[in-house]
Amino acid sequence: MYQYKFSANTGFLWRELPFIERIRQAGEYGFDAVEFHDEAQRHDLKEVKAVLDEYNLPVISLNTEMGGMFGCSAIPVKSDRAVEAIDTAIETAEYLNAQAIHVLSGCAEGAAARCTFISNLYYALENTNKIILIEPISMAAVPGYFLKDLNLANTILNEISHPRLKIMFDCFHIRHQISDLEMCFRETLEHIAHVQISSFPKRNEPFDGEIEYSTLIPSMISAGYAGYFGCEYFPENTVKSGINWRETFAS
Repeated sequence: MYQYKFSANTGFLWRELPFIERIRQAGEYGFDAVEFHDEAQRHDLKEVKAVLDEYNLPVISLNTEMGGMFGCSAIPVKSDRAVEAIDTAIETAEYLNAQAIHVLSGCAEGAAARCTFISNLYYALENTNKIILIEPISMAAVPGYFLKDLNLANTILNEISHPRLKIMFDCFHIRHQISDLEMCFRETLEHIAHVQISSFPKRNEPFDGEIEYSTLIPSMISAGYAGYFGCEYFPENTVKSGINWRETFAS
């Protein structure tokens, strides 16, 4: 139906509905896949898998436990909790055959936070064969978040140097830091495993803002990206009333 593959983010879309129904809506609206925040860890996985199978929806990624700090993998005093969250996310991802696990750093700063985050990333990589994602999250969206920009993410990737440690390239967060998303994407492509889209600066439907996705998405594909585009946006009104943005990419 569409030229590109779109994944519905259940942490943002249909938030007024129960989690299982959000997955069902993703199937009903013709999405190619789903991606979760940390909802699956709090639900009966047999029920989750049943609805995924009903609609033949793959799970692109899921987060480690978010909590009130957007994760805790870089918070030294919460390192034990971070390991537990990673273990639970791994178990969930393996049961649902999710492609990747996003390890959230949480809000922290300093050398100890960096060491803690790197240690927990090593732990995740050593305990699963899944792709491990890290996502630069802008300070405008989450003040105090440890992994606050792309430069820091690239530095950590280079230090760990593991083929399964990748970047989740959220256009909204990256645009807060870098105006030329196309050039930035091409320069970072070898490290990118997943792309998320929304408008900027309001974070609504992808065509309601300053980012021109009608040219950016084809450019990403031509550069060599072959993955899904995660729809992590807040609907201006309802998903249904704003979903026609996908018609730009109708095949």
